[in-house]
Amino acid sequence: MKEFSLPLRVYIEDTDAGGIVYYVNYLKYMERARTEYMRALGFAKTAVADDGLLLVVRDMQARYHASARLDDALQVTAQIDSLRATALNFKQCVYRDQQLLCEASIQVACVDPKAGRARRIPKQIYQVLAAEQ
Repeated sequence: MKEFSLPLRVYIEDTDAGGIVYYVNYLKYMERARTEYMRALGFAKTAVADDGLLLVVRDMQARYHASARLDDALQVTAQIDSLRATALNFKQCVYRDQQLLCEASIQVACVDPKAGRARRIPKQIYQVLAAEQ
């Protein structure tokens, strides 16, 4: 499995009054990493939307190990853990140096927004994602 890594910096807007990253911001960091990973593969956010489909988070499990703080330099990783016709699972981590701060398993489903149902990932995207495993 190939791993994508996105460097980020913790800004004041990411923290609580004590200078510690608010828990939901780790999920935002992971969203950015998934988005940039797909862009690096040649698929901007509009790639699936051009087919009238959306990629949406269907399920997520996270575990927090340590806190990031104001001005920390972070690395947010994303890698495809598994791929099916209508969904893919990502393993994602947030690190400060080599210290694991947060890890998550995130399932992203391809859906038709009008019908509200799962649809197959477009063939050209699926083939590229399959090569990443």
